[in-house]
Amino acid sequence: MLKIGPLEGRQFSRTGQELLFRLESLPVPVIACVNGFALGGGMEFAMACDFIYASENAKFGQPEINLAIIPGYGGTQRLPRLVGKGWAKELCMTGEMIGPQVAKEIGLVNKIFPPDRLWEETMKTAKILASKGRVSLKAVKDCIGRGVDVDLRDGCYMESDAFGVVMTSEDAKEGLGAFLEKRKPEFKGGLL
Repeated sequence: MLKIGPLEGRQFSRTGQELLFRLESLPVPVIACVNGFALGGGMEFAMACDFIYASENAKFGQPEINLAIIPGYGGTQRLPRLVGKGWAKELCMTGEMIGPQVAKEIGLVNKIFPPDRLWEETMKTAKILASKGRVSLKAVKDCIGRGVDVDLRDGCYMESDAFGVVMTSEDAKEGLGAFLEKRKPEFKGGLL
């Protein structure tokens, strides 16, 4: 990066941002599983996931300021949306690392596990998510992801639209039927 100019720098940043937008827009839930350093682009990558599980060994930070640069893959934008402006400014302006406990307290990390249990616990959640209806999972992901950028009324209308579509899915019919029949649902993942 030492020899790139402003146009190349912007393109470098946009390429990374587009990759993370693609990760964010996957139709399935994505869990970041951090068992070490998530610094700079690594932290930006984790923030593009739906939620973050960390081991007790994890460290998070946006240290770019220590090199007299700034985050380029969306760190200045995703971080305040996750933890608020104050924490985002402190982390991006000081370049300091935080451990998993502070990351959890500020809302960056969802859960913390011992290093030897991190993968197992992450897979437990992945299996739970895999057992849900895919259409409804995608709708929740879309409503929350897009809803935080609009006012409450528009967000609720967005939710109503998604609710109407989800209700027509094979999985919704199966889920509601299974509930009434007191049996475990068998989701297939499609719309009618």
